Amino acid sequence: MIYKDFQGEKLSALGFGCMRLPVKTKYSDIDVEQTRQMTAFAFEHGVNYFDTAWGYHDGESENVMGMILSEYPRDSFNLADKFPGYDLSNMPKVKEIFEKQLQKCRVDYFDFYLFHNVCELNIEQYLDPQYGIYDYLIEQKKNGRIRHLGFSCHGTYEVLKRFLEAYGKDMEFCQLQINFLDWEFQGAREKVELLKEYGIPVWVMEPLRGGSLVKLAPEAEEKLQALRPGETIPAWSFRFLQSVPEVTMTLSGMSVFEQMEANVKTYEEDKPLNEEEMDALLGIAQEMMKKDTVPCTSCRYCTSHCPMELDIPYLLSLYNEHAYSDGGFIAPMAISALPEDKRPSACISCHSCEQVCPQTIPIPEVLKKFTEKL
Repeated sequence: MIYKDFQGEKLSALGFGCMRLPVKTKYSDIDVEQTRQMTAFAFEHGVNYFDTAWGYHDGESENVMGMILSEYPRDSFNLADKFPGYDLSNMPKVKEIFEKQLQKCRVDYFDFYLFHNVCELNIEQYLDPQYGIYDYLIEQKKNGRIRHLGFSCHGTYEVLKRFLEAYGKDMEFCQLQINFLDWEFQGAREKVELLKEYGIPVWVMEPLRGGSLVKLAPEAEEKLQALRPGETIPAWSFRFLQSVPEVTMTLSGMSVFEQMEANVKTYEEDKPLNEEEMDALLGIAQEMMKKDTVPCTSCRYCTSHCPMELDIPYLLSLYNEHAYSDGGFIAPMAISALPEDKRPSACISCHSCEQVCPQTIPIPEVLKKFTEKL
């Protein structure tokens, strides 16, 4: 197992993400024995970081992982949990939820604790002192019940920046969605650079984008296999992350034993991509992004011609995310944070924007289609 230094500690470069544990009949019905076997294998092969959350498996992930990890010495693993700010009704309940999480996980402290999913939907609440979330978590860190405090972010660069401006001095790590597709598609590269300015190391979630990067188009796979014979397609995603110096921890949600075996094997070696390999992989990402997406370059000519004052480039970026992902939660979550008169549905189809678009995007049609999808 590769290990990364974090404040004098050795963390396994691969962490066990507990959002997609094996299940029997439904999402909340975790297969405990399979999970126990996977956890044992992880321990045997040097994995020492386990990541759960309040909402994973409808609340059962914390219970199951707490039970299984209690079978191991407390100092043999790092446990991460999160405050569920993705649900705004939780905002006044930070103390209640934190105490319950310790109880469910059967621990006296969390090694790592996060503000969960900082995004457009909740940034105002996270920054609002009336909820006392920041103050309470800082207090728990002082009391030794949180060893390291950080946050995860699915929001835009601007949201990330706002959060850092407010709390960056106290954040020890940041968890981002990073993979070779989202390096450009979701602006992950720029977000990593911003965190670098703050001296905050990067934790990675969705390295395989929910499994969508496990298989590629045949011609893409052929190109990669020619460059690295014998390297699996999923391993290419992990090798990409091994090529980003700021990445300390990569979390993978593993649902079957074979995934655990394969990922552990990949992380026996640090084999970052060379320049030719990186160019090839990012070139494949560019081709993938053409799938039912629009070629907006954010020149913003359109915004000055929109009588509704819509942020068209932002809406088109969310359309692209929704189109590529064939749904998903990111775009609906971001749209729901906008006022009604700034959503795609507010477009009046006057076509003024279309007349100045250098990419000749049929913007009103796209926004109408987006509204229908949502």
